[in-house]
Amino acid sequence: MLSRRTFAVVVLAALAAVLACKNTTADSSAAASVAADGKQRVAIRADDKGFTPSSVTLKKGQPAVLVFTRTTDETCAKEVVFPEINLKKALPLNQPVEVDVPTADARTLGFTCGMGMFKSSVVIQ
Repeated sequence: MLSRRTFAVVVLAALAAVLACKNTTADSSAAASVAADGKQRVAIRADDKGFTPSSVTLKKGQPAVLVFTRTTDETCAKEVVFPEINLKKALPLNQPVEVDVPTADARTLGFTCGMGMFKSSVVIQ
């Protein structure tokens, strides 16, 4: 029999898989799922429409990771930039790139593509 914690992790993982299969738009938002290691995790796709989901909500004080995957060369989102925390990471094609997000303070962190054309945010509350 599964413990409540294990059951919750399995349910969250299944929900995340279902949501990932849905057709989303650039205006969508998402809350993080919590992995077995206790970290909040959100998968973000970078494609010709920008970042999907375009807004992510994280819980303040709980470690968090955004996992970016660029799925096309037909985009300027070949890197992700978080200006407020002076962070820039390359997004190689079809390779997940993990970005640790500081969650100590409630705030909204913006992130963009390298050219600043696609703008998205992380809401920490």
